[in-house]
Amino acid sequence: MFTGIVEETGEIVARERTDDGLRLRIGADTVATGLEHGQSISVSGACLTVEEYDEGAWFEVFLATETVERTYLGDLEVGDTVNLERAMPADGRFDGHVVQGHVDAVATVRNIESVEEDWFFEFDLPEGYDRYVVEKGSITLDGISLTVADLDADAGRVTVAIIPTTYELTTLSEKAPGDPVHLEVDVLSKYVERLLETRFEDR
Repeated sequence: MFTGIVEETGEIVARERTDDGLRLRIGADTVATGLEHGQSISVSGACLTVEEYDEGAWFEVFLATETVERTYLGDLEVGDTVNLERAMPADGRFDGHVVQGHVDAVATVRNIESVEEDWFFEFDLPEGYDRYVVEKGSITLDGISLTVADLDADAGRVTVAIIPTTYELTTLSEKAPGDPVHLEVDVLSKYVERLLETRFEDR
């Protein structure tokens, strides 16, 4: 489990296509320190498993075909950056919200507006996902725990406010209209939906 609080950005330093998927080597400092084989790391919101690593320098992850198809990670090239977060320790501080690292879909940046020191990012949601989003609720975009500032459910658009620290310490500063972002909606909303569906089915 993750919290959506990005620890640092990493850089794709190598990529290798295989018959089964894609292997990425990601350069990092903090996140690549104290790693163990099999450890989970959120890479721009996708939970991936560490296969190899060089202490304090880089780590490698493998993306199965399903992960490549569900995310945009397969489109990344050497030199591109990603948001990184290690799994939350049991005794850690919970600063974000419950993030599983299971990408639901890919959303698209629609508009970016600078307002004084803050930034407002508007995203087009994939069809059907607006029902999981509520104003002032939590949403995960590229592994970042964010609060919904505005929701236009009819148009399938969501807006989030970005403070300078988040803008500077994540890949959001590199995004432009038309760019993809990984979307993970609040898992609690999906559980509530399923419970209600089951209840009405039973009736």
